[in-house]
Amino acid sequence: MVRSGGSGAVHRSRTGSGRAGRRGRAALRRVAAVVLLALGSALYLSCLAGAAVAADGDDLVKVYVVKTAEQNGGAPDTLANAAARTLGDPNRAGEIFELNRGRVQADGSALRNPADLRAGWILRLPADARGPDVRLARETGGGTGQPGDAGQPDASGRPDDTGQPGDTAGTQPGDTAGTAPAGARSPQRDSAAIVLPLPAVLAGLGTLLLALLTAGIMARRQVRRAFGAVARAIHRLGEPARRARRLRFRRSLTTAFAGDGESPRLAYGALAELTGSGEHAVHAVSVGDEGVTAWVATTGAPPAPWQDLGEARWWRPAGAFARPAAPRPDVPAPCLVAVGVDERGGKVFVDLGRLDGALSVTGDRGVARDVVQGLLAGVARGRPTVPVAVIQVADGLAVALPPTMPRVEPPGRRTADVPAAARGTGTLRATAHPRPLEALLVVPGTPAARENADLAALSGPGGAGWTALVCGDADGAHWRWRASPDGSVEIPVLRLAVTAPA
Repeated sequence: MVRSGGSGAVHRSRTGSGRAGRRGRAALRRVAAVVLLALGSALYLSCLAGAAVAADGDDLVKVYVVKTAEQNGGAPDTLANAAARTLGDPNRAGEIFELNRGRVQADGSALRNPADLRAGWILRLPADARGPDVRLARETGGGTGQPGDAGQPDASGRPDDTGQPGDTAGTQPGDTAGTAPAGARSPQRDSAAIVLPLPAVLAGLGTLLLALLTAGIMARRQVRRAFGAVARAIHRLGEPARRARRLRFRRSLTTAFAGDGESPRLAYGALAELTGSGEHAVHAVSVGDEGVTAWVATTGAPPAPWQDLGEARWWRPAGAFARPAAPRPDVPAPCLVAVGVDERGGKVFVDLGRLDGALSVTGDRGVARDVVQGLLAGVARGRPTVPVAVIQVADGLAVALPPTMPRVEPPGRRTADVPAAARGTGTLRATAHPRPLEALLVVPGTPAARENADLAALSGPGGAGWTALVCGDADGAHWRWRASPDGSVEIPVLRLAVTAPA
């Protein structure tokens, strides 16, 4: 049997490992596909950029702008000067003349005589021309039709047109920009500019978006997990600030409950209105701005003006309560104690007279201690003479007892050791029913076996009639509440969650 179980465990482990491996390989394939799509998009855009640059540079030629006498040191410009400045050899002036003979200039004239140059004319240069006076101009395709005439360079193309004849800019890479006509752009900047046509840009963007969309579809789980991890990390970063705000709010509740006399008066008024006839049992009351909610232990219809909210809850609007009936001698007086505020801001009071044994507050130990201390403070405000005893446990926290409440030593397991004021008059049933709050027993931690036996003897069914408040999990507890680190407390018997004071 042991061997078979071990084999099954190994088989399941291998199966899980195999599934994990397949999921990992599938994720790697998806990542590889996304990377290939991204590389393809980048390569496509690079090709488009290169094609655009190549196409843009096919109709550009090198030119020289004939200088004015002022620009040439006071003497008219010549073809020899142009050849010396752009070709490094004045004897190559004939080449420039042959390239521009008969070429129509912007003013309508043409070069016919090598000695007849006009300032502002644009002269085409051989391909090996270099230097600061070399410009780039766009070929228009016009001209005289003579052999070698490729048309007049157009100053209206790239570079920018300034409206003046020969206003061009730009040099070959490595050239130093010379003196350009007014309004011309930087030659070095224009020669390095990359112009992408709009269709190419749109196509590239479409390819990139398609790659991102494909990656999102293929790795949607990973994307969701990544977003979830980021959201959780951000939430954790703000956790200290949220806890600090929550703690300040809970401390303000302690001050508010201590100085509030109206809410307990309204809670007791609602309790008296419902329990005066002895037909309705009330476990808790919530007092809000709009009215009062009561948790009742009955299946009957509520009396007017109370309304049935379902789940054993009755509600009535704010207003004067009916005159309370005379207290019945066989019904113990209630003991309403503030426990916290509900989600609507109503102050919740529970009747410890219906606790009928022990209250076990589990969960966060610090918040559980705050709940017990709040209940003790509420009892001290209403019944300061109720005695209180403490059963120390190994892992117990320090609980501050109200100074007005008399402290007594915890009795032993025998009822003869219990103070007379705390003894019961008979066997107690396990179901909740009113019983006088004569003495409180506080256990500031999780009780061990002996402490659980003491609790059963003192506060359990058939015990001595003590009411126990336990900061931990106690066996046989009639009420069980659960405290959370944020200060909220779940009360299952009421189907309610409150924020406890601190």
